[in-house]
Amino acid sequence: MKISLLKIAALAMVVFSMAACNDDDSADTSTLTLNLSGLEDLGSDYAYEGWIMVDGAPQTAGIFTVDGEGNPSQRSFDLDADALSAATAYILTIEPSPDPNPAPSDVHILAGDFAATGATLTVDHPAAVGTDFTAASGSFILATPTDDDDTNEASGVWFLDPSGPSAALSLPDLPAGWAYEGWAVIDGQPVTTGTFTGAAGADSAAPYSGSNPAPPFPGEDFLVNAPSGATFPVDLTDGMIVVSVEPVPDNSPAPFALKPLLRRIEGGEVHSSISLNNNAAATNPTGTASR
Repeated sequence: MKISLLKIAALAMVVFSMAACNDDDSADTSTLTLNLSGLEDLGSDYAYEGWIMVDGAPQTAGIFTVDGEGNPSQRSFDLDADALSAATAYILTIEPSPDPNPAPSDVHILAGDFAATGATLTVDHPAAVGTDFTAASGSFILATPTDDDDTNEASGVWFLDPSGPSAALSLPDLPAGWAYEGWAVIDGQPVTTGTFTGAAGADSAAPYSGSNPAPPFPGEDFLVNAPSGATFPVDLTDGMIVVSVEPVPDNSPAPFALKPLLRRIEGGEVHSSISLNNNAAATNPTGTASR
């Protein structure tokens, strides 16, 4: 059977076109690789999403989760080669899952500027939390000002300086998407003292306090409405007090990974200032993004 020169030429054009498409496909994408540590499992309702900044605008760079051991579900992402090459920064956010909004949330946890082929990712980058909390400090007292019983003073924690009284926490301002939260660890169970954004003024809630007016500072008396597994009043003199940084909206009723201040009390006296220890370096997530 004879094949016309015209058909041969047409077949050659098809083969050439397919090869060109394959070459274009391989040239159109580049791989972004993440190496991250310190991130926590967000549960089933939230996920991490990466973004690259191209011409001042965010472009999604992949969604992933982290398991209970801190292992990400995906480390490498194929992105548009031109966009990745032009990217000036990488930003990691926490997003609802599924996410109805294609834009980044306010909860930026890590970010870094690209230099050549990589970016070092930190919480203190201006596009992330904006601080590393290593200068944070503070203290608290054990007291129960919201009842008239002076026999249970070790059942409340207040972040105040009793000499004033005045604010006892020195904390950096937080950007949108974040809030501070106090915790008392009671028999291994963290129980919130409430969320707050500043060292002075009442915190967000007082579910466990008594009926007397509370001081205008973050804190809580653990007197009523004990959560499952706890019995009030409690003796906090051998407990742990924590100040964490929480995403807003919050992914979990437990403390988030960022815990810049904490202190095991170990027999502290009631009504006396007890200093918190800076724990930021031990809990700040870090990472790199390589292109």
